[in-house]
Amino acid sequence: MIRSLITAVVLATVSLTSTARAATLQTAVFAGGCFWGVEAVFEHVKGVKSVVSGYVGGTVVNPDYETVTSGRTGHAEAVKVTFDPAVVSYETLLAVFFTVAHNPTELNRQGPDVGTQYRSAIFFANAEQQKSATTVIAQLTQAKVFPRPIVTQVASLSKFYDAEKYHQNYLYSHTDQPYIVYNDLPKIDALKKQYPALWEKTQGK
Repeated sequence: MIRSLITAVVLATVSLTSTARAATLQTAVFAGGCFWGVEAVFEHVKGVKSVVSGYVGGTVVNPDYETVTSGRTGHAEAVKVTFDPAVVSYETLLAVFFTVAHNPTELNRQGPDVGTQYRSAIFFANAEQQKSATTVIAQLTQAKVFPRPIVTQVASLSKFYDAEKYHQNYLYSHTDQPYIVYNDLPKIDALKKQYPALWEKTQGK
């Protein structure tokens, strides 16, 4: 039910945005809790060329994992998704973000992870992305798709810092880790079941 409502909202949003798509690759930046699982979800989407885990939205230059997870830098754990808009639209990535990658109704947390570094956020690269994000959130709110209010922040994209190398493609190097098994692997299964046409088998991009 939720997926069908969100699909309808996204299709409506597509009609409001420009139908012209650049031939070059584009980027989208999403924050939805620990970046390990969010990264892995988007790696499985057709048309996505690469996904990088990193830090965005803070005030400290060159942050590292230890300082970001302390909650003192203002950064969020996030992923930078490079995609081919001729294959997958930004609006479709928004649908995956809201339905599979995380819970947009949890304020400054996701599951067991608590703090502003785990906030739900969309960092837009241009006015079109901003319009798509705000429109989808407004329509999902009006349709009462979720039982609680959406708390996703929509903010202009600032400097994105790549996370340390060991965080990249972390999930497929730690598939037996209890945190991954309980929190992240179910997201991969959900993407495959809910969006079979988008699903692409991979163990990293």
